[in-house]
Amino acid sequence: MQKLRIAYATGVTPGKWMDRFQERYPAIELKAWRLDEGEILDLLAAGEADAVFVRYRGDSPKDATRHVIPLYEELEVVCAGKDHDVEYYEESVPLDIVESFPQLDLADYPQSVGGIPVAMEVVASGAQVLRTAQSIARLFARKDVVVRLIEDGSPTQVGIAWPTATEDTAVLEEFIGIVRGRTASSSRQNSVRNQEQKAKRINEQKKAKEKAKAKAKQQAKSPSKKPQGAKAKPRKRR
Repeated sequence: MQKLRIAYATGVTPGKWMDRFQERYPAIELKAWRLDEGEILDLLAAGEADAVFVRYRGDSPKDATRHVIPLYEELEVVCAGKDHDVEYYEESVPLDIVESFPQLDLADYPQSVGGIPVAMEVVASGAQVLRTAQSIARLFARKDVVVRLIEDGSPTQVGIAWPTATEDTAVLEEFIGIVRGRTASSSRQNSVRNQEQKAKRINEQKKAKEKAKAKAKQQAKSPSKKPQGAKAKPRKRR
């Protein structure tokens, strides 16, 4: 069975693309996992992933060993505890104000000491504020932590990267095409339409069988009843 291994950075949500890929290619095993610690691009160099969703700031990490396609930009936010000065700003906080507060560095909170959840506990205490990507703040949101956009903050970019030395790129190219919005009708592979139609038929047949099975089960549970209000006909006397 063919496999496709996809890793993604914390806060990235590639679920919709993976669902579409599996709908078109039900026979291909798709393995995906989130990497909360470490350099995600190292997975490509080590051959542990076929593609990764990487977050970066500034120049693209594209080089002679890997392709990188930028997908979207993330805004930078500041996270602070309730009743912190940050809370008094309605939507955004000026950069110089954010920089005046004690800063928390996520590098000081590896998985061995609890990772980002523990870092957010420190933020909730009011001891420090955290500057991070908006998607990470959403993923680890807490009721006792407020989040505000940073005016003139440093946005980050999310892109998909894969090795330039990949030999069999057919399946990978289809996944990348889905991420970029390519439909089955515009696929590079001639077999995609047939595979998608086959998968659709299989899914429809499966749903029909499940529906029929559920209906039969329901009918078996419900005993047949005589219509209410029906009266027996009187017998004629001879």
